[in-house]
Amino acid sequence: MGGLSRRGVLASGAAAFAAAAPTTRPARARERPFRAAASAGRPSRPNILFIFADDLGWADLSCYGAPEIRTPHLDALAGQGVRFTHGYAASAVCSPTRLALYTGRHPGRLKAGLLEPIPGPGADAGLPVAHPTLASLLKQAGYATAMFGKWHCGYLPDYGPVKSGWDTFFGNMGGAVDYFSKISGSGETDLYEGEVKTESLEYYTRTVSERAAAFIRDNSGGPWLLNLNYTAPHWPWEGPDDRAVSDDLTRRITEGQEEGQILAHNDGGSLSTYRTMVEAMDAGIGQVLKALADSGKQDDTLVIFSSDNGGERWSYLWPLTGSKGQLNEGGIRVPTIVRWPAGIRGNQVSDVPVVTQDWTATILEAAGVEPHAAYPLDGHSLLPYLLDGAQAPARDLFWRMRRFGALRRGNWKYLRVLPQQEGQATQHLLYDVTADPRERANRAAHEGELLARLSTAWDAIDAELEDYPPQGGDRPGPSD
Repeated sequence: MGGLSRRGVLASGAAAFAAAAPTTRPARARERPFRAAASAGRPSRPNILFIFADDLGWADLSCYGAPEIRTPHLDALAGQGVRFTHGYAASAVCSPTRLALYTGRHPGRLKAGLLEPIPGPGADAGLPVAHPTLASLLKQAGYATAMFGKWHCGYLPDYGPVKSGWDTFFGNMGGAVDYFSKISGSGETDLYEGEVKTESLEYYTRTVSERAAAFIRDNSGGPWLLNLNYTAPHWPWEGPDDRAVSDDLTRRITEGQEEGQILAHNDGGSLSTYRTMVEAMDAGIGQVLKALADSGKQDDTLVIFSSDNGGERWSYLWPLTGSKGQLNEGGIRVPTIVRWPAGIRGNQVSDVPVVTQDWTATILEAAGVEPHAAYPLDGHSLLPYLLDGAQAPARDLFWRMRRFGALRRGNWKYLRVLPQQEGQATQHLLYDVTADPRERANRAAHEGELLARLSTAWDAIDAELEDYPPQGGDRPGPSD
């Protein structure tokens, strides 16, 4: 392999994941600003493990500053790779971000991406089967493909991961499910083996971790793509020992109480419960990463960890403002960790802004796979930056939701907020989110020319996308 010298330099210190993980503050103290190893030749095409948390807040990991939650396995992953401080989800809600990862494109290029999130079966309410995906492209290149956990990109019989390139699927088709009974808000069990309904009453976070670890053990030959999509720490608020809570919620759903609202669990949860949910996910990730280390393929596997959007009720988001469903930083900036021992040195931190679609482009380039010519990517590969010492790609990051729009260029973020009531004006806001991550100092009146340029750039991308269907006119439109 061309990267033997790189491997020799980088693999030391990363070989024994099962050893005790370092504590958070010493690990962060050792972090260095990112610098690529930049040796001769690139590593061979890797296995790919992409881990999605669900509604995980910006600072919900101890390596990102959580004061109470302890995540030793994710902290160790960061210590063996790169921790991004300006990592973003493609949207502030679930389905659009997942569509962005699977297609490498802005969610609004698909009608399903206008659904925030996909509420249930329906016309155009899913990832079209004919659309190339990360899985279908890698599968054509000889990768085994698997997904364990949450799909939420369309419902059977029209949509599903097996139809979109994943050979193996075990998980839920929709959004939230009870962690034990797997009942959805509609009262139906939402758990599938492939496209066949199945049952499991075990704690879901543990189950998908076990399935992912087994896949790694059974596919030692590689190469493979594994999407591990946790529902944690999304509501309902249930930790591994909260079966009684599950029994109560499941009973209320089956009795038809508060139709569609029970799983949102507005009458439950606590900081303590949330902590156990995040820590259970971290333990599951540790189990998966141990299986990877035991397989002998750790150095040859690109691992990416992120969240589908920002945090919710119990999340720790300091110093950001906003939360899930909003395009303030708290709704879209998420923990982002990358490890690839054969190509990337550990204990590094990067402040380069990156977004979900970039990882699609990065993975495809790492695997030596070209995107489909008819579906050009909106994401930019970070491989030249991560491996070769090139400058990070200079481009705008773009977000659009029904009531919000945002664009980031360098340190500056333009935020557009549509009125909620008749007679109100659209707000055009401007923040330096490097100096002001809380988005409190609106510089729009002081940087008029910059505001106009960013607003025009946002309009240009918006014009390429699908239009939202009418709904009271509350969608980002051209500048006022």
